[in-house]
Amino acid sequence: MNYTKEQTAGLKEQTFAYLEVSEKDHLLTITLNRPQARNAMSPTMIREYAYAMSYAHHHAHIWAVVFAANGKIWCAGADLKAMRGKEEANDSTIPMPQTPIVMAELFTKIHKPVIAKVHAPVYAGGFLLIGGCTYVVATENATFTLPEVKRGIFPFQVMASLIKIMPARQVIDFCIRAKSMSAAEAQQAGLVTHLVASEDQLDATIENLTQEIFANSPSAIRLGLKAFDEMRSLPESEQQAYLAKVLAETIQTKDAQEGLKAFAEKRPPVWTGE
Repeated sequence: MNYTKEQTAGLKEQTFAYLEVSEKDHLLTITLNRPQARNAMSPTMIREYAYAMSYAHHHAHIWAVVFAANGKIWCAGADLKAMRGKEEANDSTIPMPQTPIVMAELFTKIHKPVIAKVHAPVYAGGFLLIGGCTYVVATENATFTLPEVKRGIFPFQVMASLIKIMPARQVIDFCIRAKSMSAAEAQQAGLVTHLVASEDQLDATIENLTQEIFANSPSAIRLGLKAFDEMRSLPESEQQAYLAKVLAETIQTKDAQEGLKAFAEKRPPVWTGE
């Protein structure tokens, strides 16, 4: 992650220019809050959610993350003007990271479940957010569009994210024809995991989903997602030995000891995430 545990310890004292960040009952909610610019991602906004996700990664009391957005557009992609060095002044206090921010890696390295709450259209680079999420809960009004080739560019990084969750031919077709998917089509393609009829059903669906997740060991989930991340960079001949090592590590956690004790005592476990 781009920020250390020590750097993120003061999250509640920071000022976010383009995000709303809140936590409740082990859930961190990150809300894109630049509706006047269609939630286009500027360098400051990217730095802010890298900081918030680093916080979620480092702190054991956070068990999952929800990504939401304010406004009529969930995310319009990159703010090209700001990316060219013409970013508007803002009051963000988030420090510059010491390493470059790679958006896709924020999601693979967080090692916590991330849920996208999508109520409105998603365009272009916004796919880097939803493509990295563990779950995408969307309303029937949400649409998903890749218009880059109509502007003379190509969604290279989005393509890399989508090819992990959609069939390759479908991804290429999506990119080269600048297609727009309905929420139902996105669900069929594997991009959306949960589809709800209206916006007022989003919160209840996400609440049910998080409660299902929180009924299980957060430390086991964290180590499982870490293994999923790291296993892909290992040769197949080394994967089983690595997974056996992680299993031994998992068994030593407080959560594992609590889970085994609760099973023997026939009671619900009380997780700590440790």
